[in-house]
Amino acid sequence: MHGHTISMRLVPSTTSAMGIYSLRQLHLSRAKLKASSRTSALLSGFAMVAMVEVQFIDSCREGPEGKTETDECPVPQWLLVAFSLCTTLLVAVHLLALMISTCVLPHVEAVANITHVDSMASLRGTTATVSESPHITMHKYIEAAWTFSTVLGILLFLVEIGLLSWIKFLGYSKNAAIGSTVLLVPIVLLFTLFTFHFYWKLVAQKVEDADKTLQELEEQLRVMQHTERQQNGAQSAMQVV
Repeated sequence: MHGHTISMRLVPSTTSAMGIYSLRQLHLSRAKLKASSRTSALLSGFAMVAMVEVQFIDSCREGPEGKTETDECPVPQWLLVAFSLCTTLLVAVHLLALMISTCVLPHVEAVANITHVDSMASLRGTTATVSESPHITMHKYIEAAWTFSTVLGILLFLVEIGLLSWIKFLGYSKNAAIGSTVLLVPIVLLFTLFTFHFYWKLVAQKVEDADKTLQELEEQLRVMQHTERQQNGAQSAMQVV
């Protein structure tokens, strides 16, 4: 019982509406950072491998005057430039999200682990609260990492697939490149529609949760005021007696 009491003291007011909401925000930020780091590391690695492993024929080498050595190169120069820019931007976006996740996640993990596990902290007189986590002050950075990794990064990765299909198949089968583009266009549209629909539902859920939390706080305030009035009435009656 004593150990259980210590653990409960370490998480003050977690049974209240605000305590549950604060813990939920803490774990949500930690989950977003973990997902961003894994997704960014995976997709940036794939993009680097695609850029390194892509092979061109000798006729696509650029001459000293900015022109190809022969007219046999099947890949236009603008397509190569677009592929290079898209790959660079893709890797940069994912590495930025990975850097934010790597810097912020250890501090969030430390507070989250102490909140649930380290009961010895209260014996030494140190109390770890949710407000000590940097997910509150760095909320914009966490959302930016989440957006870069899951929205912008995946969209650039789909564009990368389309460009890579044209570069690889244009010299062998133009129909294959066209087929991949035709298949990729509805996928990008579906991805965009899902993104807007998901965020719209997410905002609606947050508004609903905030409304419920506000109602719970109002109910707790009414109960506290009623209890306080009863206690004041009882004390007044005792003083009269």
